[in-house]
Amino acid sequence: MQPSIRVENLSKRYRLGTRGGYRTLRESVSEAVAAPFRRLAGRASAEPIERESREWIWAIKDVSFEASPGDVVGVIGRNGSGKSTLLKILSRVTEPTEGSVRLCGRVGSLLEVGTGFHQELTGRENIFLSGTIVGMSRKEIARKLDEIVEFSEIGAFLDTPVKRYSSGMYVRLAFAVSAHLETEILIVDEVLAVGDVAFQKKCLAHLQRASQSGRIILLVSHNMSSLQALCNRAVLLAGGRVHAAGEFRDVMATYYRSLLVPAQGASDSTFDAPRAEGMSPIFRSATIVDDQGRTTNFVPLCGIFRLQMTLDLPALDGSGIINVGIDDLLGQRMITIRSPLESPELLENAGKVELECRVDELPLAPGDYWIKVSVRDRTGWLDAVEQAVYFTVGDGEVFDEGRRFLSGRLVVRSRWEQLSRSVEGVI
Repeated sequence: MQPSIRVENLSKRYRLGTRGGYRTLRESVSEAVAAPFRRLAGRASAEPIERESREWIWAIKDVSFEASPGDVVGVIGRNGSGKSTLLKILSRVTEPTEGSVRLCGRVGSLLEVGTGFHQELTGRENIFLSGTIVGMSRKEIARKLDEIVEFSEIGAFLDTPVKRYSSGMYVRLAFAVSAHLETEILIVDEVLAVGDVAFQKKCLAHLQRASQSGRIILLVSHNMSSLQALCNRAVLLAGGRVHAAGEFRDVMATYYRSLLVPAQGASDSTFDAPRAEGMSPIFRSATIVDDQGRTTNFVPLCGIFRLQMTLDLPALDGSGIINVGIDDLLGQRMITIRSPLESPELLENAGKVELECRVDELPLAPGDYWIKVSVRDRTGWLDAVEQAVYFTVGDGEVFDEGRRFLSGRLVVRSRWEQLSRSVEGVI
């Protein structure tokens, strides 16, 4: 299948301190108001500094990727990595400095609240304006009008100028227009955060239906839960360049690994880092090992999980407890494993203590996870190490039964039995 979006070596640079070849009336008025304050600061105007600036910055550099019909692509990365610049180029809001973009189909975009809307026009008039911009006929727009109004929930204000809308009303109408007009490509920046929870859920459901109909959707968001529910592919930007691209789960794992500590077990720096107030560095190391006792960061699906820990244990006040918490990459707790209360001898002797926590069938779905280790006694928490160990649960057969994992977050054994039997007959 030929890609409907092809981005090749796309780059965009800006000159710092340069305003461009013309000024708007608003900029001229602002400059006039600011001039007295600049003179007080010892500067006649902003112009000399702007003219002297020769520094350029690349917002994005050599960005390449493709997307095909039905793809939902999440564009992720830290603030300032070039995500919004990329979407503005794809939406034809700005031109690239280098490279090329090939878009097959009509493009609908929602980059920020207000993009494409005229403040003096009513909601109804802006719906027709937006549809005309993307190349739809008046008849096509009229056919979609009722659906757009119903989705946006602003029917009572349809003939009111949008300048009087609240931000919530504005974004509901803007999303409804962009999502329901007949475009093959939909580009959405981080605007859904403006809506309330109910509206966000409604938008996510609509985007899922849109992708199933063959539309291409590009999303920028810092809400990884929403992206994970929608996207099958992702592009990770770092410093304006593509750091990773491909399946969403793989790219998301790369992103989180880049934000957090190295993904090769517990680093010394992690365990030697300053602790929170009231805690002391008790944990010295934590490592996952395989059946042969070799260090690993991989656990087979439904396989044996062995976490070995070394502690410099002080004298405890009462029985000590160790918690091993396993979180997914979104920071959501999946399971917590506790040392048994009926085995106080595990932590009864002060000094160097080496322990192993073993789970014969780890019930986690395939994916990437972080381990948090903590220890406490009767007085409270004594030490805690966040993201102590990173590991991956592989894909494969469930409990070696010849069936592969389908969906969900946990894998559990179950027992089935027939409690009653229905017998066919004539009453």
